[in-house]
Amino acid sequence: MVSNQAHRTSIGIDDMAAYIPHLYFPISDLAEARDLEYAKLNKGLGLEAMSITDAHEDAATMAANAVLELILKNDIDPHRIGRIYLGTESALDGAKPTATYTLDMLNDYFEPTYGPDCLLHCDVVDLTFACVGAVDALQNTLDWVRGGSDRIGIVVASDIARYELGSGGEYTQGAGAIALLVRENPRLLSIDPDWGVATRPVHDFFKPLRQVSKADIIREVLNLFDDQRMDVEALVEQLSESIEVKGILDANEAQLNLHKSTPVFDGPYSNDCYQQRIGEALGHYLAQSGQSADLPIIDKWDRLVFHLPYAYQARRMFSEIFVDTLRKRGEWTAWAAKNELSDPQPEQFESPEAFQKANAQLLKVVTKTADYRAFVQEKIEAGERASSLMGNLYAGSLFLSLMSTLAVAQREQDDLEDGRIGFFGYGSGSKSKVFVGSLQPGWRELVERFQLFERLEERQAVDYDTYEQLHRGTRTESVMPPEDTFYLKHIETARGVREGARTYGRFERVMI
Repeated sequence: MVSNQAHRTSIGIDDMAAYIPHLYFPISDLAEARDLEYAKLNKGLGLEAMSITDAHEDAATMAANAVLELILKNDIDPHRIGRIYLGTESALDGAKPTATYTLDMLNDYFEPTYGPDCLLHCDVVDLTFACVGAVDALQNTLDWVRGGSDRIGIVVASDIARYELGSGGEYTQGAGAIALLVRENPRLLSIDPDWGVATRPVHDFFKPLRQVSKADIIREVLNLFDDQRMDVEALVEQLSESIEVKGILDANEAQLNLHKSTPVFDGPYSNDCYQQRIGEALGHYLAQSGQSADLPIIDKWDRLVFHLPYAYQARRMFSEIFVDTLRKRGEWTAWAAKNELSDPQPEQFESPEAFQKANAQLLKVVTKTADYRAFVQEKIEAGERASSLMGNLYAGSLFLSLMSTLAVAQREQDDLEDGRIGFFGYGSGSKSKVFVGSLQPGWRELVERFQLFERLEERQAVDYDTYEQLHRGTRTESVMPPEDTFYLKHIETARGVREGARTYGRFERVMI
């Protein structure tokens, strides 16, 4: 069976733009502060630096900066943009989409040239599924472009990956935004219509609405003052039972909902979910594209691009598919013998858990072999480089890996003409999507304009104290005042119909 791709108009990514925060924190400094071995973070996980947001930045400003660059460098009339879909798990509101704040900033910027409401008929929405939300937005937008004539859509991923200070996820943090221009006859990457998906409802990483009782809040405050004399329950009873809300503790609800930007997560379990979902989604992709399940499809893809929660995630998780590819080629038995590997069988073990442990050990040993390392160097490594310098971008991570892959290929003059790229998206919760794209003839000229690694070299490092202040939110003054970028101007704190509303601005560089 042959895919219907040849009978359809080519749809895909026409161009890309990245917003890279101007600040970063070296992983070596974090390792020193946390008494961690830097070599394990650097050589083991591929970490060098994490991008961090300044006091005036959030998911909306980063998205607006990335989208603005994309529009300007492609000289697009905003009236022609039919949608801007945002993939994020750093939403700023429980109802109002973060994308509306981004749209507001863009409207203000373009009004002098294109008039008021130049984006009035632009559809916007947030899509959230942990780190795969922007992949969902891309698939949806590709279908939308395919369903009309000469449609222009923009997909943007914008996230701030933040973990609790001192936690096991702290060194994987990062921030940034990636914008994609989606249209017919793309100049950069044509994307096949066949996609694979695998979804299982699990709790490997999530950001729950944590319920906190008023009594617990009061008790914690009293404990800070080492005051055990107060009757907490009596204090709670004294709170107003009126429907009028004057403060936080006299809110109508018995329990207060606390939404934190930092997740609840199980790292080892999430790795297992990642490994299983991408394998399941790859199998589904083969079925959807009418190809045999026994086809060693990885051989047909010149580069592999992944969601990277840390730079070396893919190389550590992909060994199972590497082994499966050897089996499909009929080479596994001889290859295992050459590398002195024993292949565990379920019947050899007393329990499924014992077999799984032995198989996991085998896959770990496979990653140490010369053949696997050569495979990583050929198909994966280029996509890791930007991640090493920025950290996890959550919804933007997959697309940062794509930009990194292409930037390295352009700079090192790799032969990727008509190259096929396999994509492995993943979002905790958990879901994977697998799809494939083909590089277009003019890709090198477009990628040269990314200036990805040049921009990364222009960033400013911060010391530990500044990093912690920004993380805790205790620093309100910008480390680097905004220049030619959007910025968060104000958050309304007064009670009333505007409580929590955010307003934004933009500083333009004054040429002298």
